[in-house]
Amino acid sequence: MPELPEVETVRCGLAGHVLDRTVTRVEVRRESAVRRNDGGADAFADHLLGRTLTAAVRRGKFLWLLLDDDGPGDALLAHLGMSGQMLVRAPDAGDHRHLRARLHLSGDSGEPDLLLDFIDQRTFGHLSVCPLVPTADGAPGGRGSTLPAVPLPAAHIARDLLDPYLDRAALVAALRRRRTGIKRALLDQTLVSGVGNIYADEALWRARMHGATPTSGMRRARVTEVLDSAERVMSEALLAGGTSFDSLYVNVNGASGYFDRSLAVYGQTGRPCPRCGTGVLRDHFMNRSSFRCPQCQPVPRAARLSSPVSRGL
Repeated sequence: MPELPEVETVRCGLAGHVLDRTVTRVEVRRESAVRRNDGGADAFADHLLGRTLTAAVRRGKFLWLLLDDDGPGDALLAHLGMSGQMLVRAPDAGDHRHLRARLHLSGDSGEPDLLLDFIDQRTFGHLSVCPLVPTADGAPGGRGSTLPAVPLPAAHIARDLLDPYLDRAALVAALRRRRTGIKRALLDQTLVSGVGNIYADEALWRARMHGATPTSGMRRARVTEVLDSAERVMSEALLAGGTSFDSLYVNVNGASGYFDRSLAVYGQTGRPCPRCGTGVLRDHFMNRSSFRCPQCQPVPRAARLSSPVSRGL
């Protein structure tokens, strides 16, 4: 599933190509692509026709396009799911076999018209036009806009580690109050958003910490170290255009990211740890996989004393 660096890469592409363009036609090729839009496909099209895209905004893994002020305060929310793509294409571009929805966008100042295609092979993603609600702290809703508002479905999502309005001290304190493992806390989007399985594993490797380490017993300095590691690894991934393991994640021009070449442990089962040379292990974690170096990230004593069922993460 795309995480913060991948979604931010898409946001930057949209900001550079589709802003100040007006929606002249809407095609919904598969109803499930707008399944969360009130009123279905017809209402989705009605809400967008004639509207101008004014900003591309992101908070965590959530991405939205603000619509002009002539209508109600709302936005086009795009949830990429596991394989969703937003591709900017020329008007004569052919149909991708996994095309789910298409916006026709008028040109501005003599620029040619464009298509904005929503591609989704696994169909877990979706688009919807949602009302905007004020942010709880009065600060901008996300990167890409100064408007202190977020789409209603994203109102519960916490700020992310690249957000300048994130209260770091409050996050550290909240994390230390949780009675859970550090990896579960990193993946909790209501605590801190944008971190998924890939960057959690990479951050924990950098901090030399096992994912099952209890948050309630961590010192502030260690919590800060983990958060700083997560911020650095996502910033580096963003510079590389995100992480692509296959064609399911690309930027708006269809190009893949290449941070997968820099991954230390995620997906590296059996390969030597870049730090100590020990073979990387794969553990089961929340119906998915988790990767670590057994030498640099030993199982904490609390997890060793737990039952076999809970011994992993």
